[in-house]
Amino acid sequence: MTNDDDHRGRRVRPENVDDLTVEALGSLSKALETTERARGHLYSFHQLTGTADLELDRAVALLGRAGHEEWAALVEREVLGRNVIPGHWTFQVVESYDRTYYEPFKKVERDAVAALAGGRPHLYEAEMKERRRTHGHRDHTATPEETP
Repeated sequence: MTNDDDHRGRRVRPENVDDLTVEALGSLSKALETTERARGHLYSFHQLTGTADLELDRAVALLGRAGHEEWAALVEREVLGRNVIPGHWTFQVVESYDRTYYEPFKKVERDAVAALAGGRPHLYEAEMKERRRTHGHRDHTATPEETP
């Protein structure tokens, strides 16, 4: 049993935490979760752009072999290895995003949960689960330990 569980293993809020605080922390966590998804899309952008850039090696070689040396040279000079924004390849965009936005956001959310909810994350969701589950139903158990 952890400090965020009651004797049955269910997550419970500390006694001094009111409904509005639980709702506010739930909203903050939801915003962070949305940011996690945005970060995933940024990593997709990074990987897709890198894959496209590597494929340009093949395009340049094929253009050259097909006798289109001027086009091969143009693609190599103007597109291959090009910055996606001034001075940045995609890894630098990802690093800047992480350092400037994502990591501070994550720290604030973690610190808010620690200070306002005794370090118990997802109280809003835990309470919603308890309200919405069908007690006694085998697929609506409160914890994994209660699963038959």
